Amino acid sequence: MNKYRTHNCDELNKNHIDKNIVLSGWINKKRDHGNLLFIDLRDNYGLTQCVIEKNNKNFNELEKLPLETVIKISGKVIKRNKETVNSSINTGEIEISISSFEVLGHTKELPLPVFSDQEYSEEIRLKYRFLDLRRKKIHQNIILRSKIISSIRTEMEKLGFREFQTPILTSSSPEGARDFLVPSRLNPGKFYALPQAPQQFKQLVMISGFDKYFQIAPCFRDEDARADRSPGEFYQLDVEMSFVEQENVFEVIEKLMVNLFKKFSNKKILFDKFPKIPYSEALLKYGSDKPDLRNPLLIYDITNIFEREDVKFEIFKKLVKSGSIVRSIVTKNTKDKPRSFFDNIDKWAKEEGASGLAYFTIEKENKILAKGPIGKFFSEESLKEIIKYTDADIGDSFFLACGKQKDVERLLSLARKKIAEDLKLIDENSFAFCWVVDYPMFEKDEITNKIKFSHNPFSMPQGDIKKLDFSKPLEIKAYQYDIVCNGVELSSGAIRNHIPDLMYKLFNVVGYNKSDVDKKFSGMINALSYGAPPHGGIAPGIDRIVMLLAGEKNIREITMFPMNQNAQDLMMNAPNDVTAEQLKELNLLIKKNK
Repeated sequence: MNKYRTHNCDELNKNHIDKNIVLSGWINKKRDHGNLLFIDLRDNYGLTQCVIEKNNKNFNELEKLPLETVIKISGKVIKRNKETVNSSINTGEIEISISSFEVLGHTKELPLPVFSDQEYSEEIRLKYRFLDLRRKKIHQNIILRSKIISSIRTEMEKLGFREFQTPILTSSSPEGARDFLVPSRLNPGKFYALPQAPQQFKQLVMISGFDKYFQIAPCFRDEDARADRSPGEFYQLDVEMSFVEQENVFEVIEKLMVNLFKKFSNKKILFDKFPKIPYSEALLKYGSDKPDLRNPLLIYDITNIFEREDVKFEIFKKLVKSGSIVRSIVTKNTKDKPRSFFDNIDKWAKEEGASGLAYFTIEKENKILAKGPIGKFFSEESLKEIIKYTDADIGDSFFLACGKQKDVERLLSLARKKIAEDLKLIDENSFAFCWVVDYPMFEKDEITNKIKFSHNPFSMPQGDIKKLDFSKPLEIKAYQYDIVCNGVELSSGAIRNHIPDLMYKLFNVVGYNKSDVDKKFSGMINALSYGAPPHGGIAPGIDRIVMLLAGEKNIREITMFPMNQNAQDLMMNAPNDVTAEQLKELNLLIKKNK
């Protein structure tokens, strides 16, 4: 028998009335009614209300105990009065009449309250994370995370996958984000790197003859913090499969996501079969390769309209002649919106660093015309062409941006979200998954103007590999894909390039000669030379999946012990200084800035 408890604090109900029990937990809340003292006792599982009368010898001592003191209580289960039943908790029909108690753990004065989810500064929350984690909302988020990971493992095994572990200490990679380096004591002057992802290792698992691999993999990248990315480390569901094409990967991940999101959320899934959107189409229609398909607003390219002689909007016409593009968001049936609605969108665009968003609304009096600040610059014929091209109707409005393609895409992607939120068009009670496919193999660096890989350098190019035109690298597409949900990128993936000669040619495009590849990717290129199967995979982010299912906007709310924005662990005081002896063992010397 457990001496600390016969039951947990979520377990007792009216079937236990008149039974003597023992509970242990934290004092979550106290209510002193003079002759009666009520204590809400909390453990990992829930709450139980306990009560002690003033004539009990333990009353005064219990009354003085501060919240979050850990106690063990002994007592009898009794029925609550009908008017005091609390239907919001499982133990709400009963309470415990305390006969005796014991203090198991004393507490100092609390730096933040535990019984409420009141917002506190990040510094306080992270310094006292062990207290923050006692709070109901975040405690439940962490339990949800555990359940999701457990369910993923079960689902992957059902789908025929085996979980293998790949190394944590490995070699530094010249591609990707900044590495975390670990000095080697036994190999002075040399360093390991913590893996940014198990990319090369999971491909080596396939080359080793294993067919379906997965891992809940820790990944380490020395990057700045973001709302959806922890600085330093994160976890991903790493998946790789042999003898597969792109569709085979999609089929597995779609089954997993649909089952997972149906199990852990009551929100509806808009597409059981996820739409596939080419990369170029995503940038055109949504301004982003992370489209939120809950948002019905679309973007249209109407550059050619400003080549017409009967369009007199000279500012845009001059920009178009110099190479700019014009794109527009169409909002349905917004003619009755007040002027302030449109002006606020224009003002918001200026706050985003743009020159604003031009706008007009299609109306019909004796003829079709455009109402708004720039409406007078359009002829009826030009408006008819716009209506035909965008499938617009009388009463619809247009928000226009003109400039360089990337600038316009960025602005209208943000504007699409802003306008939809203002019009309350987004169904918050749904999940909309999609695949973004057909990524370009290469892209041009905006700063250096050099060709670089756009996505994953180990990806397989599309088309007949014997006829690829490497003199036109920007036209080569790859079997690379992203899975997106509600505008959140959950993962990138690809069918891998398993042909060494082709890999040399692709790396040559970005400036790596054969010896460079042999040196920097020696393990991979060597393994591929000994009979590699066609293979591919993906690695959905665990943290982002949990964020979506928990309805959280910040990764801190679903991570047990996160760092702050400066990649510091305030609770454990990391990173910290090390001793001179430790540095000497590692053959390191710290050179301080003057």
